Amino acid sequence: MAATDVSMAQTASPKGSLFGSLFFQVVAALVVGILIGVLAPETAQALKFFSDAFLRLIAMVVAPIVFCVVVHGIASAGDLKKVGRVGVKSLVYFEGMTTIALAFGLVLALLFGPGHGMDIDVSKLDAKQLASFADNAHKLQGGGFGGFVLNIIPPTVFDAFARNDVLQVLFFAVIFGVSLALVGEPGKPVVDLIDSIAKVLFKAMGLIVRVAPLGVLGAIGFTVGKYGIGSLKQLLALVVLFYVSVALFVIIALGIVMRIAGLSLFKFLRYLKEELLIVLATASSDSVLPQIMRKLEAMGVKQEVVGLVIPTGYSFNLDAFSIYLTLAVVFIAQATNTPLSVSDLLLVLGVSLITSKGAHGVPGSAIVILAATLGAVPAIPAIGLVLVLSVDWFVGIARAVGNLIGNCVATVVVAAWENDLDHAKAMAVLDRGTAEEVEYQGA
Repeated sequence: MAATDVSMAQTASPKGSLFGSLFFQVVAALVVGILIGVLAPETAQALKFFSDAFLRLIAMVVAPIVFCVVVHGIASAGDLKKVGRVGVKSLVYFEGMTTIALAFGLVLALLFGPGHGMDIDVSKLDAKQLASFADNAHKLQGGGFGGFVLNIIPPTVFDAFARNDVLQVLFFAVIFGVSLALVGEPGKPVVDLIDSIAKVLFKAMGLIVRVAPLGVLGAIGFTVGKYGIGSLKQLLALVVLFYVSVALFVIIALGIVMRIAGLSLFKFLRYLKEELLIVLATASSDSVLPQIMRKLEAMGVKQEVVGLVIPTGYSFNLDAFSIYLTLAVVFIAQATNTPLSVSDLLLVLGVSLITSKGAHGVPGSAIVILAATLGAVPAIPAIGLVLVLSVDWFVGIARAVGNLIGNCVATVVVAAWENDLDHAKAMAVLDRGTAEEVEYQGA
């Protein structure tokens, strides 16, 4: 499943009007959704089914695509030592950036103190609002590290696919891919079959992505219609600080590692503008997983690196989520006038390194993981989570965008580290910014 060649993609690209551009359609859907939300709130809320349907269409094919891409990448690599090397380098990078992101959120929360002055009496908070997250949080907290490891292993292969658990599908895909590689020549027909299935799934995803404007319309219309333009007034300081934190982390931390890799972060973001816009509107990075993988291959990153790093990063490299985790924990402590010692802060960092993993795909993941984290830090009242429920959707937008950018940068950096990045091709593609031509030429 070779990457789409840039020059071929350019000739195959549509030369029609601006209105035929997916980017333009998504932007138009954003504007129309906001207008409907302001002028007809009830109608806008009813449009949410567009967003739900779009995300369900995406979820329908994500797990099999991840399986096919990872298995084909490992089986066709030919060198299992290389696969292991890429995996180790990925995990080293993930842990390093996660630690930086966690510390980043912690430092900014301490510097700006968004929760100071709220003087919340925890005895007056409504614990019923957390009821829907209690079971998942208890499972995460009670299982500890052992529970986390066991959760990676699916009860059955079919269960992992049925529940669309990307981490469990990834685990099985690695085992299956390694086994296929060890079989050797007799397994080649299976490798070819998986490659063919992957191509069909990518084509299906291309068709699904064409309805992204409807998904964006539904998501934005519902948000504005239900919460209103002024819906960020409550806990505005936390929301603004988080958005600024993610922006600074992307520009500074990720900008530096991209520069080390020899590429421009801003050109890279321009290259991914359509996918970022879709994620911004839907608050889900799942919606662009296959397109992102194809674009990274098209800019010169080897397929086996993309196939391993991106799916793994969706569970192990959640930069923006990590920032929010420590930021929210300190915010709750400040809002409830809970003093934190140095040992408490170090405990928050240590626990967050574990609880931040595997959050992808967990319903209400931010609240669930926050609950699990606070459960290990007894100094902070867990009931304080009620304070952030009302703005979780809004911070979720920045979480999804920041996580996606972090995973794309991680793939480029690991590829450069492994000498699996064609720098000349990458620079040429980024200079041209051929996003539409590369990604959607087969849709």
